[in-house]
Amino acid sequence: MRIMLHINGEEHPLDADPRTSLLDALRNHLGVTGAKKGCDHGQCGSCTVLVNGRRINACLTLACMHDGDEIVTIEGIGRPGALSPLQDAFVRHDGYQCGYCTPGQICSAVGMMEEVKAGWPSSVSDNLEAPGKLTDQEISERMSGNLCRCGAYPNIVAAIREAAGEQTE
Repeated sequence: MRIMLHINGEEHPLDADPRTSLLDALRNHLGVTGAKKGCDHGQCGSCTVLVNGRRINACLTLACMHDGDEIVTIEGIGRPGALSPLQDAFVRHDGYQCGYCTPGQICSAVGMMEEVKAGWPSSVSDNLEAPGKLTDQEISERMSGNLCRCGAYPNIVAAIREAAGEQTE
């Protein structure tokens, strides 16, 4: 099946089996390797990318479902020497440890911060009509789909809080 994927601002034609996951299309067919294959079951978040501004697990969706969609991977968020504020905060707060989950963590955090700006509540939000401050508890809940086997969670939360411009609880 022939489709056109828009990845990090560039068009990429793809001719692949319609059963190819978006993650496999990115990594194996297009050489965009930032998103990692962790569990391949949508449980770890290492493959998180942004599709039309929303975070998704690339291992759980088919590439053919995203013909024409805008896909952003970690490679599209920042570059060496020109890191995004979130990437810079991850470095300064040591929020990466081994680094395997970091691309998914950062993509998820970018999507999460957009959800907060849009007023989307989480299961720990005090007010469902107008979610309040992005607290450590709020960040932890919203990032719960992204696992870090190194246990860098406090550093990840601190980096996200800083990048979002929030103060400590």
